[in-house]
Amino acid sequence: MKYRQVETNNIYVVGLSAEANFQNISQVTPRLAKQFMPRLGEISNRKDNYTLSLQNYKHFDFSKFNPTETFEKWIGVEVLNLDDVPQGMQTLTINTGKYLIIDFKGSIPDFIKIWQYIHSTWLPNSEFKLDNRPHFERLPPSYSPMNEVNAEEIWIPIK
Repeated sequence: MKYRQVETNNIYVVGLSAEANFQNISQVTPRLAKQFMPRLGEISNRKDNYTLSLQNYKHFDFSKFNPTETFEKWIGVEVLNLDDVPQGMQTLTINTGKYLIIDFKGSIPDFIKIWQYIHSTWLPNSEFKLDNRPHFERLPPSYSPMNEVNAEEIWIPIK
């Protein structure tokens, strides 16, 4: 598995969130995106032009996978600071730490397969241990769920 490792400073996110689980995530994510994406222009201090699809798990352990366990699902963007947050939007601070970044290119069904492989097989057999911080995908401006093939970065917190 090709990856790169980075150590981040605090990551500041502005966006919208909702409670989700693995059984309803395919409904929750598009609903959040439809609410958030038309409001992108209201965020004046974006760090870059990527969008984040983020999962803030209470505690993630794939070996004890429970599809009904709830977590926070976010659609948002990284900002330089939390000084100017549009009305009705939420904020999240991801603490400093290490991440594995895996570049992915493929369809949504391919993404689901690689995500499952990473967490069920590759990661448990690697030298890395999951950290209890948000997992997310960085989506470029060209990303669309309507595209047959998308490119994105999978960010996995490690310690």
